[in-house]
Amino acid sequence: MSMALDGFIAPESPEELMGQLWMELQQWIFPQRFFRENLKLGEGGKEGRDNDIVRATFERTGASVMGKRMFDAGEKMWPEEAPFHTPVFVVTHEKRDPWERPGGTTFHFVNDGIESALDQAREAAGDRDVRIAGGGATILEYVNAA
Repeated sequence: MSMALDGFIAPESPEELMGQLWMELQQWIFPQRFFRENLKLGEGGKEGRDNDIVRATFERTGASVMGKRMFDAGEKMWPEEAPFHTPVFVVTHEKRDPWERPGGTTFHFVNDGIESALDQAREAAGDRDVRIAGGGATILEYVNAA
């Protein structure tokens, strides 16, 4: 998750998700070698401390939690092999069957609250980390619940 100094994480409008402002905020990660490899964006890329942090974060993550808005935006933008490679628990009000993607990512849709999503993610992650992937509103829900 990236946040600008003024607090910007993502635009309010779903039509603008992953638009120009969001892309500008995320511009630091797209050149990183591990990120490029993980999203199948091509060979090459920057190595160094930022790349090491991105790689280590992905390697220690055993499951992720995200909000429905982030899922909706990503579903349109992610490659067929979604970049998580672990179970992902989507906090939503909708009922939906799990959605399995090539490469080890299965999206599970949790409609009984953030606590349930976190409990399920912890169980799936075992001794690895659970990443609250976003978006911003979902992250704030977890921070405020702590």
